[in-house]
This record gives sequence, C-alpha cells and structure tokens, in this order.
Amino acid sequence: MAWELMTEKWSGEVSTVTIGATKEEGGTRSHTLKIGGEKSLPCLFQEGNIPHEPKVAFEIWDIAPLDWPAELMLPYAETLRDPLEWANKCVRDYKAQGLCIRLQGAHPDFGDKSPEEEAKLIRKLLKEVSVPLIILGCGDDAKDNLLLPACSEAAKGERCLIGCAVQDNYKTIATSLLADGHNIIAESPIDINIAKQLNILISDMGLPLERIVMNPTIGALGYGLEYAYSIMERSRLAALSGDKTVASPFICFVAQESWRAKEAKNENSPEQGVIWEALTATALIQAGADLLIMRHPKAIQKVNQYIANLFGGK
Repeated sequence: MAWELMTEKWSGEVSTVTIGATKEEGGTRSHTLKIGGEKSLPCLFQEGNIPHEPKVAFEIWDIAPLDWPAELMLPYAETLRDPLEWANKCVRDYKAQGLCIRLQGAHPDFGDKSPEEEAKLIRKLLKEVSVPLIILGCGDDAKDNLLLPACSEAAKGERCLIGCAVQDNYKTIATSLLADGHNIIAESPIDINIAKQLNILISDMGLPLERIVMNPTIGALGYGLEYAYSIMERSRLAALSGDKTVASPFICFVAQESWRAKEAKNENSPEQGVIWEALTATALIQAGADLLIMRHPKAIQKVNQYIANLFGGK
C-alpha cells in the first residue's frame, strides 16, 4: 500500500526584509542579508518555498562588557575596549556576515554617552567594516528616543536594521528610520496581540510592514524557551494564513538570554556556555527564527554548520 504525504497549503507568506545596501543600491556594504520569505512552517520544505536560510550576526558592544563570563570574553579579550577592533576581529578572523552593535555605553547607568558620540562611532564602524549592520539602542526608552534617530541619520542609505522600538517609543524611531531608509525592530513581550498592535502602529506611521522585523523576546534553553516557541509558532501560523500584520521575520537575541543562564556560567565546565548558546539557537531555528544574534565564535560556527546541513538537504 502506497502512502501519500499530507501537505498543508498556505495562502500567506512571511515578508522578505533586506539588511544592508550595496554600492549599486546607494550604500557601501559588500553584500546584503535577506531574511524571511517563508511560505511554509519552519523546515517543512515540501509544503512551501523557504527561500532564505536563517542568518547569524555577531554581537559587539560600544563598551567593554562587565558581566560576561570569562569563557565568553576570551575570544575577544584584546579588543573588548575598542569596538572598531572588535568588529574587525569578527569579520577578519571569524568571517562574520553581519554585525549587531549594542550601544550599551549610552545607557545612563553605563556611561551615558551622548547621541552625537554614538553617531560618530556608527560612521566610523561603517567605514571600518563592510558587512550589513544591526544597531541596537541602550535599552532606556527615553535615551533611545534621542540615540537611535542620531544613529539612523549617521547610517543613512546603508539600510541597517535598527531598534528596538516598543509601544512607548516607536513614533520617533519609526519616523527617523522611514526618512533614512532603514528597517525597524519591533519588540513585544512574548505576546502575539501586542506584537500585532505594534506592527500596525508602526505601519500607520508610514513605515511599510515589509520593513519590520519582530523581536518576540525569547527565553534561553530551560528558561522559558518553550513559551517563546509557542508564541512564535502562533505568529507564523497567523502569517501563513494570510494575516500580514504579523507576517514579519523574527530576530532572536540568543546570546543575551543564553549567557545569563546559570548553566552558561559554570566555571568547572566553561564549554557549557557555548553549548547552551548553540542549542538555544538551533531550537529557535525550529521555531522560525530568521536572524540570530550570537556572541561566542564556537557557538556560531556550530549553528552555521547546523544551518548548512539542514538547508543543504532540503
């Protein structure tokens, strides 16, 4: 008796977002990163087209991190106090295809750098490396309202991905990114209804839904990952069923969550943090993650190999 594989047919698809602009597109990046575009649930290649593999970007900071475990700082030890050297090391030594800079030094509790200082750093960084850039604020809504528009203007024409925009500060950020040609990260607290509402509010400002990337605020392995997984799955099911307001690619800040887990800080087994970050990332790929922000080169290498194996057999 022959068995027939049952497949689901979907009416919707996830938006494709392009990060970075090449010379021909008015920017200076060596290449672009395309994410999204799925017409099926994650990894179900026979049900619909999945045109773009998940992408991994290296996370760097504008200041030296104070709370990173020793195992995580080791690969970057000599560059942590110089973000330009740090960025160069990621691209030169670890072949980073994208960089995500977190402007932690602008936070009132971590140096309170001015928007002008950070905008100057972004200009230097864009000259120093040619990979697509993701720019994150400091996490203080009031400061980010000043910081991100300045950085947006400094990177005008480079089609960066900038955020995070939340319900309390999306208006100023969305207006700036619209004027300067960037994409936006819309952050919601593991809630599909808030995510949908925020996407609608941002699009009402004039920024197309096709330029929004959703940050569902994931948890790490063993720390709420299963709940984040279910929220991402619900969002993707709605998108594939035709709801364009949640049909945005996902960005997942894997390292931020993984390396603050107590298991990742086990001094008796320093490699455990690498494993924790890699396993969190691979689980999120199964949930539908399109862009993964990671830190440790070994974890990134493992995940890139996982992606190559997964998509190589599609």
